[in-house]
Amino acid sequence: MIRCLAIDDEPLALQQIANYISKVPFLELAAQCQSAVEARTFLEHDTVDAIFCDINMPDLNGMDFIKSLAAPPLVVFTTAYSEYAVEGFRVNAVDYLQKPFGLQDFLRAANRLKERSPLQLPLKGERSEEEGNDTLFLKTDSRIVKVSISDIRYIEGMSEYLKVWLDSQPKPIITLLSMKKMEEYLPTSFMRIHRSYIVNLTKIQEVNKNRVILDANTYLPIGDLYKEAFQTYLDTKFLK
Repeated sequence: MIRCLAIDDEPLALQQIANYISKVPFLELAAQCQSAVEARTFLEHDTVDAIFCDINMPDLNGMDFIKSLAAPPLVVFTTAYSEYAVEGFRVNAVDYLQKPFGLQDFLRAANRLKERSPLQLPLKGERSEEEGNDTLFLKTDSRIVKVSISDIRYIEGMSEYLKVWLDSQPKPIITLLSMKKMEEYLPTSFMRIHRSYIVNLTKIQEVNKNRVILDANTYLPIGDLYKEAFQTYLDTKFLK
């Protein structure tokens, strides 16, 4: 989880950043400040991994504030003034968001933060025994929920969000995460069988033509690009 500090002297802009942070599974809002002076006070007794910082602020502008930090964390600058972009990258900013910006722009910056951050999810097969007894944590709305991997039936992709369907509850958990990242993290008992579906192989009850059947009401399609890999898996399990 990347702990973030949001700084903006405009309350609505600050709230927007806080809201966007809440939608990204690997970001956590540590604090929000309405001035660089307030942010400096916060950092005297706490640390963060990244800062979303407005530039044009009274008393102390965001650029000078970041330059004043002895060991600044990762920084994404936000401002309505495009002339600051070049200077922003000179101080090694991860990204530069020009106001007004939307969620897609914010996600781009968030993903760049993740690429630059040492706080990465392990890839498939790299999880150790200490990392959680077959569990993962998913961010949904403003909550972070613990999920048993063996409880997952299948994962459904829908644009930039995922629906994680569980045995233990009728409604899915909806989280802002890519299929690729989820696929990398899950163990080998999961397989992507379609552009929009990852299935827990242990939950499959039947394979019928171009679909897998989990129960009487749940049928998942097998995409053309994934047929060969899925057939190879079946061949290892098929008794001839």
